[in-house]
Amino acid sequence: MNMSKIRLWLFLPLVVLLVSACSVSTNSSGSSQQSAAADSSVFVSTDSGGSWRPMVDIAAADSRDKNISDLNVNLMTMDPQDSAAIYLASLDRGLYYTYNITTGWIKADSLPGVTINDVKVDPKNKCLIYVALSNRLYRSNDCNRTWNQVYFDNNPGVGVTAIAIDHYNPRNIYIGTSRGEIIKSIDSGETWRTIQRLEEGINRLIISPLDSRLVFVATAKNRIFSFISNTNTNSANSADLEKNFLVEDWIDLNDVLQDYNLGSNFKDIVVSAKDGYLFLATNTLILRSPDNGITWENLKLIQPDQETIINAIAVDPQNSSNIYYVTNTTFFRSVDGGATWSTKSLPTKRAGRELLIDYQNPSVIYLGTIKTK
Repeated sequence: MNMSKIRLWLFLPLVVLLVSACSVSTNSSGSSQQSAAADSSVFVSTDSGGSWRPMVDIAAADSRDKNISDLNVNLMTMDPQDSAAIYLASLDRGLYYTYNITTGWIKADSLPGVTINDVKVDPKNKCLIYVALSNRLYRSNDCNRTWNQVYFDNNPGVGVTAIAIDHYNPRNIYIGTSRGEIIKSIDSGETWRTIQRLEEGINRLIISPLDSRLVFVATAKNRIFSFISNTNTNSANSADLEKNFLVEDWIDLNDVLQDYNLGSNFKDIVVSAKDGYLFLATNTLILRSPDNGITWENLKLIQPDQETIINAIAVDPQNSSNIYYVTNTTFFRSVDGGATWSTKSLPTKRAGRELLIDYQNPSVIYLGTIKTK
């Protein structure tokens, strides 16, 4: 073999490596890479949003679908014990998950291929997963292999909309419904009891990472509440029955929030695991509270409220000064607690829908998207 052929064979693997590892830079909107990724559903950044790579391959070689590029993302969550294990709740297509995103996504075929309202993983048992869809809650005890229905509402028009798991005592499970109930189980979903009723649907239930007794509630009408729930429950002792489901210090946080124009759509509540700062995002603004919602600060965004359309927010779990949010077209980042913002166009023609930060390596961010109308 002559020297020119040797050089060619040495050069080819390098070309393959570079092509396979290419990323989409938001600074090169006209690039062929961005054009190819224009309709991808999930992107990953390893540099805090500076550049993005589509991650949409299906892991199973014999799957009918080669990828999930056309899937619409509802939300994403991580296994609290393993940040490489990611769960994707889709709109109309069921649940997908991955244990290593570079090897592709797996579809939870045992679940219906419908909209997934929420998904949570037990903080102490990575094979125990809960999924809310329609008027039901499903549980898997064997790492997504099989699923059992553990809650069913007799009204098919009522949705199970939110799940929260007590990180101190994971037998305590909370679910919210579109009818306005907050329902608690103290035995990992075997039995249930309503602990609070509201006059509007529950949008989100968030347990403080610093104190699992503290639960925040967000409703479909942008109303925020908090309460203290007993975490030292004991299902084996009937004498503790009322204590198991006790709700204390129910606080209506909406009086102080009346000072702000919250907009028409709630987006998310985030509690910083580092310092307990509480972030509330609606479609028009982001508020921050240092004292569990007693007082609030309105973060100064670049656009005026009437032109801001926030779709998702994320906060660095190791540094609450690093704040991110996404709109239909733009990714925003602040490294100084919202004092200033940098902006980048999204690596896709789709709308940004979800942001998820790797709690073990916060420079890794996942972006979920949906088709625009």
